[in-house]
Amino acid sequence: MKLLLSLLERLTCQHFFTVLPTSAPQMAVAELVKGVPWIFSGESVHLKCSVPGNVSAEWRYRWFRGGEQLQESEYFVLWKARPQQSGKYYCQGLRTTWISTQHTLHSLPIEIEVDGGWAILQAPPLPMLVGETMTLTCRVRDNPRLTEVILYKDGVELQRQPGPELRVTNLTLQHHGSYWCRASWDGRRETNSVISEAAPVSIIEVLTEPVLEIVPNDPLIHEDRMLLVCQVQLNAREPVPHIHYYFYQDGLSLGPASSQDRVTVLRDSGQYWCKASVPTLGLKRLSEPVPYGRVTGEHSEHMRNQKRIVVRQSPFRMRHNADQWHQFS
Repeated sequence: MKLLLSLLERLTCQHFFTVLPTSAPQMAVAELVKGVPWIFSGESVHLKCSVPGNVSAEWRYRWFRGGEQLQESEYFVLWKARPQQSGKYYCQGLRTTWISTQHTLHSLPIEIEVDGGWAILQAPPLPMLVGETMTLTCRVRDNPRLTEVILYKDGVELQRQPGPELRVTNLTLQHHGSYWCRASWDGRRETNSVISEAAPVSIIEVLTEPVLEIVPNDPLIHEDRMLLVCQVQLNAREPVPHIHYYFYQDGLSLGPASSQDRVTVLRDSGQYWCKASVPTLGLKRLSEPVPYGRVTGEHSEHMRNQKRIVVRQSPFRMRHNADQWHQFS
């Protein structure tokens, strides 16, 4: 009888545990709540760890730098930091239930740079967009009253200002590079001057140049048709505007503007390209032409000339009859 009860108990437990729902592990979030990522030695930063959507849950938090576990707490304070404490900091949430201890995925890292020098050029940590204005700040240890700040890019002087803030307006891709600053101030008997370490600045286009992909054998469409895909990236601030897509063959439009980045067309030889337009930003870009089937060199040169004037075509003209253009769905 005892053996029978033991087997029944074991089977019941196994059945119970197999029906428990499982979910993908969550990711912890590490954030900088006080201070800046690039600090002077002797300064402090405050970090916080959390698990989104679990305010009432009894989570504990572990902090790491690289592969080293630091401490277990919700907040982590780098107090009077030293240069040796520079690195990537991240956290993990964990909680103990009646079944087991659950662990979240590690958070994305926050990189803290502790500078032992006298000057720091604070630059945007994320890429800036073409056309925007960038503000750079030349910080000097102990905050003396500066008399002159010089901004350099890739070894070339860009501007001089009496204060620590430097602004670069109407950014272009040519502004991508390494920046540093030289700050000067008057001491008791002499003028002091210090130079910061170089800070990288990344500039990206709002709308990249489209790339047209021709997929002649897509299993989801009819065998006498092929798929055109217009690949483009929109790097815009919130709210993100909509992209309008246009497709062309041999200088003629294959249909009206669409919010879809792909269309299906009859399989036919010719030169194809696409256009991406963002009307709210006044932007439009054309892809390079892509040949399909038998296209002669003379035909290719003619199509390159057609590409230059295709933007001015309005209203659109169908390449074939109205049944030929189909949006991909």
